[in-house]
Amino acid sequence: MILRPSEALVWLGVLVAVAATARLGVWQLDRAAQKTHLEQSVNERAQMPPLAGDQLAREPAALEAQLHRRISLSGRWLAPHTVALDNRPLHGRAGFVITTPLLLATGDALLVQRGWAPRDAQDRARLPALDTPLGEVRVEGRIAPWPSHRLELAAAEAGPIRQNLDAAQLAREAGVALRPLSLLQLDGPDARDALVREWPVPSQDVWKHHGYALQWFAISALIAGLAVWYRLIRPRRGQRS
Repeated sequence: MILRPSEALVWLGVLVAVAATARLGVWQLDRAAQKTHLEQSVNERAQMPPLAGDQLAREPAALEAQLHRRISLSGRWLAPHTVALDNRPLHGRAGFVITTPLLLATGDALLVQRGWAPRDAQDRARLPALDTPLGEVRVEGRIAPWPSHRLELAAAEAGPIRQNLDAAQLAREAGVALRPLSLLQLDGPDARDALVREWPVPSQDVWKHHGYALQWFAISALIAGLAVWYRLIRPRRGQRS
């Protein structure tokens, strides 16, 4: 059967729409699989023995293999360079993630995400009092990437409260080289402050991707079904009647 140009154009549009929506469904399944793999990796690495301090990555290329590993480090807090990262809510409450560089025995430093603190409802610029020892401390934590970036209006920020933290800028301010990662501090005998350490676990929304995939596949099937009904079945039924 030879199709008229207008009819061929309609079927071409149907094929493109069906293929595009089906591909979006496959993409959502791929995202779900990636997050599931990430969750498994996090759990597996959490069960591994703690990483030795002298093995901590110095270059970005070595970071990927160490993410989510536990580690115990000794150092000295660079308290004057503590920064509270704004717009970090927890359980629906506004608050900050408190970060402080930890000076290591090697002479460089590591950014430690020490924990979460609620924002003062009366004075949003007021920060919680922190117990930051002056001497050497031991910090238990989990290796993580640099703190996630939030939308900001200014290109660069300064001061104790910031929306985002630029690694190069912090290194200049502290006068010390920074490792290309951060540490999520965990509760331990040396964590004597009142900060909340409920660090998010990746891949908690895998079900959303499965739901989105089902929606895209349903749209793909609907487009195909409507095209077959209105372009093939219905016209033939009309001819018979």
